[in-house]
Amino acid sequence: MITLAVVNRAETYERIAAPLGERGIELEHVPATERTFPLSGDAAAGIGADSIDVGFVYPGRLMEGAVLDAALDVPWVNGRDAVLTSRNKAGVIARLDRADIPVPETVMLSSPVEEDEILEAADRVGYPAVVKPNSTTRGTGVARAADPDSLLGICDYLDLVHDYRATGDKSFLLQEFLPGARDYRAMVLDGEYAGAVERRFEAPAGGDGGAPDRWKHNVHRGAEATGVALDDDRRDLVERVADVLDIDFLGVDLLATDDRTVVTETNARPTVDAATKYEPGFYDRLAELIRSRKRR
Repeated sequence: MITLAVVNRAETYERIAAPLGERGIELEHVPATERTFPLSGDAAAGIGADSIDVGFVYPGRLMEGAVLDAALDVPWVNGRDAVLTSRNKAGVIARLDRADIPVPETVMLSSPVEEDEILEAADRVGYPAVVKPNSTTRGTGVARAADPDSLLGICDYLDLVHDYRATGDKSFLLQEFLPGARDYRAMVLDGEYAGAVERRFEAPAGGDGGAPDRWKHNVHRGAEATGVALDDDRRDLVERVADVLDIDFLGVDLLATDDRTVVTETNARPTVDAATKYEPGFYDRLAELIRSRKRR
């Protein structure tokens, strides 16, 4: 029996506990947020059980992650380096582009940036331009600027955030907008495609049948994730992404139009959805990856 520390939110723990338990992996929920952390003396030893063998996955909050990493002293399914690599959207885009993996036209801006430089970057990606904080998740802070005035207004707000001394990441992206693109999240597990969902907003009940005008398809913002089967080319594409980034357990976000498919970003802490949305044997493969992390 292997004991796995799950530091994700409680719903993730509840979703994966039974399938992994059937495969000889016992779970312990060790929350990484909304709690206190004794750092010294006997109380510090109570953060996690001594029987824990592996962590799943390194916390998204790096300060809390350092404490849990010290307290648990276990290998992780996706450690700190994997989380940092994936979180840096600009770094991911740059690395994938160098590997000839298709990505949207993108420019990173490091605040403060002069207005003429912002407008020049926007001319490169075109209008409407997507404005993205470089290291947030769940679509937080992502906006669409239709013209130079709205773009500069959005950047004014970013300047206010970046001017605060405690703000760590002071960069953001301008990225081309792909109208009408289909939004996929694919999962790669130990180098191989493991399934995908299409994220979209459904037409509201009782409405006129038209889908709401929502271009950000984040599940945490209310979009529906429906299991889909990607074609071989897209499967190969997401496997190449995981190989280039050297991350074993990876969510890969794709935007697909009629004539191109691009990788927009990745997630080294991907949400595990219902097993029916993945390839057969998903939990067998996940359990094997967890076992491979255990120290011998």
